[in-house]
Amino acid sequence: MKKKIGAITIGQSPRVDVTGEMKDILGKNIEILEAGALDGISKEEIAQFVPQEGDFVLVSRLRDGSSVKFGERYILPRLQECVTRLESEGAEVIVFICTGKFPATFQSSKILLYPYTILHAVVPRLSQRSHIGVINPDSDQVKQCLETWGKDVETVEAAAGSPYGDFQEVLDAAQALKEKDVDVIVMDCIGYTVKMKQAVQEITGKPVILARTLLARVIREMLD
Repeated sequence: MKKKIGAITIGQSPRVDVTGEMKDILGKNIEILEAGALDGISKEEIAQFVPQEGDFVLVSRLRDGSSVKFGERYILPRLQECVTRLESEGAEVIVFICTGKFPATFQSSKILLYPYTILHAVVPRLSQRSHIGVINPDSDQVKQCLETWGKDVETVEAAAGSPYGDFQEVLDAAQALKEKDVDVIVMDCIGYTVKMKQAVQEITGKPVILARTLLARVIREMLD
């Protein structure tokens, strides 16, 4: 019998751009159940979720492949609805496929996995000089990136390059970090792909941590 994993996107499900590469690691004995915080909401409605001063800025993908930027507070109640639904569908573990920082207030009888927690536990231990580089999807996220990662390491270099737009953006972000001579680079969005990781490694010559594959390996370790 396949083990069921609940996957919550802050955008719209299904996240076919993410789950394929995760399944390569999770194996054939895993069934992924998906739910999205923006499922059933039109682009016109989402356009009203404009980040305000002090909001944690999020970027995600819609079902049609386009990307959107919005404030975290607009989706928090809907994320709880996603947790409840996936639990009722039999998910043994529920994972947020987003690297943003969420309040630990969601209610569930199942284990909830947050990529943010995993990344911030692992990445600082990989940097001998406590000097890391971070690639984010949007320039509006750079300030919050410096603040959140700055709590875990001494020096943070941030660059923006969307995984949902022109591939050149990611290459330019990698080039910017190469010039900073960081110890390790984290691709701080679940939307970045294995191909993007490989490109960043080739440009910088540095170890690169990809959120989606690290997350999948943790899940695999838990369920094996």
